[in-house]
Amino acid sequence: MMISPAPEEKTPLVLVVDDDEEVRTAISELMLSVGIEAECCASTRDLIDSPLLERAGCLVLDVRMPGSSGLDLQQHLASAGVSKPIVFLTGHGDIPMSVQAMKAGAVDFLTKPVRDQTLLDAVTAGIERDIADRASARVVREHVKRYETLTPRECQVMREVAMGRLNKQIAYDLGITEITVKLHRSNVMRKMQAASVGELIRAWEKLPAEVREPALA
Repeated sequence: MMISPAPEEKTPLVLVVDDDEEVRTAISELMLSVGIEAECCASTRDLIDSPLLERAGCLVLDVRMPGSSGLDLQQHLASAGVSKPIVFLTGHGDIPMSVQAMKAGAVDFLTKPVRDQTLLDAVTAGIERDIADRASARVVREHVKRYETLTPRECQVMREVAMGRLNKQIAYDLGITEITVKLHRSNVMRKMQAASVGELIRAWEKLPAEVREPALA
């Protein structure tokens, strides 16, 4: 399935959160110098209250700031279901802190002062990850939307097909005729917009477990 970027993903945004104005300005200017849009916040609270988190891109976070730290923000976003890629910056190397950040999914953990290219490479990786994650999420949402148009019986047939079962085996398992299975199978292929059994199987595998559960009962 070809995936076209959503409008907001064509102009990704880097969000810089640092209590040092000079650092914010320097990073913002660096991003702009290579054509990357950037916005700055002086605290994690400013960012949480901003609608900018909806934009594709990544975060560049200072680890230590007055009030909530960058690590606190990482945990807050994770608990809120926001999987925005994060590049951490710190003025003090702290191995346990870096391990914590990386285990929680950070793109990188860099020490100030950081080389421009090193920061740009990390930010680029973050943006690419976010765009890919958003594209995957859109595909899943589309599959779920299509799946919800299936009848309960069609859901069962889709599950059986995804398991590699033949029409006659499905008919036996569900207690229906093979002709009825063929009709259901045709409807499933049409509604799921699958051109082949392989596409149908991949669509089934992308469905969240909680969506597939009724058909597994």
